[in-house]
Amino acid sequence: MGRDVEEMTMNKLAIDTSTDILSVAIMKENNVVAETMTIVKKDHSSKLMPTVVQLMDEVQLTPEQVQKVIVGNGPGSYTGTRIGVTMAKTFAWSLNIPIYTESSLRNLAKNVCTEDVLICPFFDARRQNVFAGLYERRSGTLETVQEDRHLALDLLLRELNEQHKHVIFLSPHIIESVRASIEHSLGNKAQFVEPVFHNPRASHMLYVDREKEPSPVHLVAPNYIRLTEAEANLLQKKKDE
Repeated sequence: MGRDVEEMTMNKLAIDTSTDILSVAIMKENNVVAETMTIVKKDHSSKLMPTVVQLMDEVQLTPEQVQKVIVGNGPGSYTGTRIGVTMAKTFAWSLNIPIYTESSLRNLAKNVCTEDVLICPFFDARRQNVFAGLYERRSGTLETVQEDRHLALDLLLRELNEQHKHVIFLSPHIIESVRASIEHSLGNKAQFVEPVFHNPRASHMLYVDREKEPSPVHLVAPNYIRLTEAEANLLQKKKDE
């Protein structure tokens, strides 16, 4: 009975800033009551906190009433991911509440409910590379087929072409040239959804606590998958010395 009451009164804050899209969602008393997405490229560092404050004001929720915080921890933009993770950690630490992390690619994959197809969310990683994951919805549950990786787009497409299922591609970075490359490689096995479904939604993360345990706040960190350019240069410098 106690757990049932707790779930009925649960208030949660979810944040995803791993791409150019800033997404914030709030659950109040177990209902998703607010969500906002800023799709225009803006400085997340100056926009995230005012967005959270405004949203909480609109639903009459104070920080002290938030019981859990969930954050998309990448992969994606180094700066964007770091901003979201830092704020979520600060929130959890100062309020002494649980913090949960979710792959930003897996969060994007949740936009697709179709079964018996592969779901491939990806983010641009520059220089013809991508951050990509591979998922499949089975009996209503989103299962991981391939863990999130950093790899060349053409290598990803060659691998997917060997699969025997249709693939739904999701990305806020599907531009005309990228779509043409996908269609050239996979032909009619490649599928696309309406543009609105290419945007990560923080509201999809509000139920992550039902799937996993919270993370120790001091261990939460962005999942960059690969070294930042500065780290790579420093490592190379050490090797050359």
